[in-house]
This record gives sequence, C-alpha cells and structure tokens, in this order.
Amino acid sequence: MQRIAIIGCCGAGKSTLANHLGARLGLPVIHLDYHYWQPGWIETPTEKWIEKQQYLVNSDRWIIDGNYLSTMDIRLQAADTIILLDFSRFLCLWRIFRRYLQYYSPDKELVRPDMADGCAERLSWDFLLYVWNFAHHQRQHVLSKLELYQHDRKVTILKNPQQVDSFLSELNPLA
Repeated sequence: MQRIAIIGCCGAGKSTLANHLGARLGLPVIHLDYHYWQPGWIETPTEKWIEKQQYLVNSDRWIIDGNYLSTMDIRLQAADTIILLDFSRFLCLWRIFRRYLQYYSPDKELVRPDMADGCAERLSWDFLLYVWNFAHHQRQHVLSKLELYQHDRKVTILKNPQQVDSFLSELNPLA
C-alpha cells in the first residue's frame, strides 16, 4: 500500500479517510479538489487537469482522494490499492449538510482544509442532485472500472462507516 486511490460519492468521507491513512502509513495525501478548483470555484481546463493528475501520480508514494470519473483511470492505473466508499445517498447528503454547517462562512473566508483557497463552502441544487443520483448515474461506471483493475490491484469496497473503522483498526502500518 504505497499508492492508494480513494474514490466514492461526494460526502462519503474520502478526504477524512485519506487523512487517517496518511497519518497511519506515513504517506503524503493529495486531495484532488484542492488541485482541481481554482479560486471562486473555477474549474481547471480538461487538458491541464489531465496533465496535473499525470504529474501527481508520478511519485512512488501517495494517497489520492477524489472521484472525477472522466480522469479516474489515470489514478487507478497508477495505484496499487483502490478503496471505494460505497455509502448510501442519505449518509452522503447528511455529511454534506453537516460539512456545510461546519465550514459555511458569510464572509466567504473559511475554506475547508482539503479545498483550494478561495473556494468557500457552498451548496447548490445541482450538487445535491448529483449526490442524490450518484448511485444511478455514476456508481455502475465506477464498479465497472474496479472490475478491470481488481486482478492486479488490491480493491476494497467499504459500504458503511463501521466497515471503515474495521478497515482502519485491522490496518498494519508496515504493510
């Protein structure tokens, strides 16, 4: 476990798990949201985003969290371990609302640690609909990708927070 890709729906806890694993295994953590978004929630152009991810996966040791389905293969091909947080939409939405309340700032100065500067916490109907529909629109694509990589990479699917806790408690930091 030297190159770990953590994927899953928004609000599943990818960044939190990445931080726990990074501390436990001594691996650098890369939050894709931090690298994708520019101040004011401006998206990185596709070609630059591809180049940036190819650069990020080029080192020998990392934990990268983020979904970004269109460029997921870059990370999955480079990873030796893939973790999917396959949580219910209700839990993901609950966590998103909780995160919003935790990091919302009327003056837009408070930004969560895994997000790019200038990207204050926000909620939109489009974002909430994306999360609500993730299981129907994205999940099967993600599972299909995991099937391609399961033969030569360690693939772990965690379906609830209790499984995440068990995974972390059973983790050997020297592995």
